[in-house]
Amino acid sequence: MKRVDDFRLRFGKREVVPIVIGGMGVDISTAELALEAARLGGIGHISDAMLPTVTDRHYKTSFVKDKQKHYKFNVASTDKAVVQFDLAQVAEATRLHVSRAMQAKRGEGMIFINCMEKLTMNAPRETLRVRLKVALDEGIDGITLAAGLHLGSFALMEDHPRFRDAKLGIIVSSLRALQLFLRKNSKLNRLPDYIVVEGPLAGGHLGFGMDWAQYDLRTIVTEVQDYLRAEKLDIPVIPAGGIFTGSDAVSYLETGSAAVQVATRFTVTQECGIPEKVQQEYYKASEEDIEVNMISPTGYPMRMLKSCPAIGSGIRPNCEAYGYLLDASGHCAYIDAYYRELEAHPGEKKISVKDKTCLCTHMRNYDCWTCGHYTYRLKDTSHRNADGTYQILTAEHVFKDYQLSTDNKITLPQQK
Repeated sequence: MKRVDDFRLRFGKREVVPIVIGGMGVDISTAELALEAARLGGIGHISDAMLPTVTDRHYKTSFVKDKQKHYKFNVASTDKAVVQFDLAQVAEATRLHVSRAMQAKRGEGMIFINCMEKLTMNAPRETLRVRLKVALDEGIDGITLAAGLHLGSFALMEDHPRFRDAKLGIIVSSLRALQLFLRKNSKLNRLPDYIVVEGPLAGGHLGFGMDWAQYDLRTIVTEVQDYLRAEKLDIPVIPAGGIFTGSDAVSYLETGSAAVQVATRFTVTQECGIPEKVQQEYYKASEEDIEVNMISPTGYPMRMLKSCPAIGSGIRPNCEAYGYLLDASGHCAYIDAYYRELEAHPGEKKISVKDKTCLCTHMRNYDCWTCGHYTYRLKDTSHRNADGTYQILTAEHVFKDYQLSTDNKITLPQQK
């Protein structure tokens, strides 16, 4: 019976354990979590979601406060076009987060950054260029292009001296999306170094419509592998979404996948950024407590716990402080929904917005409890304490369980 440890992900002459911890934002995939993955010989992601907010928390910067103070005059306006990020501050936040992680890295593994195209920040092209280039400047091992097709993202980096040195990958949820990406970037003579194929059981935003249940990760992975083989393209394929045990991972590795990307089981680890009280909500969840809805202003379906405070919240948009999802015209779907409900309920102190959520504020406050499909199985991976709570795990324990387990078994931690 083979184990994940019998395989290796190869980038040229370099080999790593074929376990990739996905890039969960906002600061859910912390630097500490990525550092543990690298120390153990695998790949860990940090996320570039809302980095000015993250660096304020960790490094005592004041990017959010300064931005809010600068645009305070615009708080009551529905027009957010004027609310722009200072690109120098975006660069500095990225520099701080990436450089600190890379300076602390130990072990034979790698640290990648998950870069979201849907983090449009009221200047999609300009802010994306800054985030990509500064991550390369600060020595990040690799960049995973996520939450969008990223048809122009390679071009934003092509003049950087590390464009052909750093590992650059793309997340897709269909063969068609991959073909579009490859076709668009064919003139650059630069293929992606890896392809993450994310299926419909993943956490957070999904690359499918509300018909997500009609799709199957293994089918999509096979389609991508067959296409690459036919085109004689030797690019590692990394399945993601719903890979809950080491045996699940082995089943993909034995059929030609180069590695697996996993995340859900790391949400209940000490190194994860999720507060422990929210981690306990994940542990307690049943399958019926999880839903896929359309409340994200990005337009993508999103999987989350039904009980999370973000659902139905009518919090005032705080784009002057955050504004990470404002499009190039300063627009966000939540602004429309909020002011529609405000107009429909004049004089009410508290309103409810059912169809959209203020993703920036709720993700910043850990009130949007996005999760993977198999979150309801987390309770089977730990011990229940005498007070009814569950034991929080270590990233090392979860990583090694993936790496060394067989027969679909999950090794429980030593009980405290």
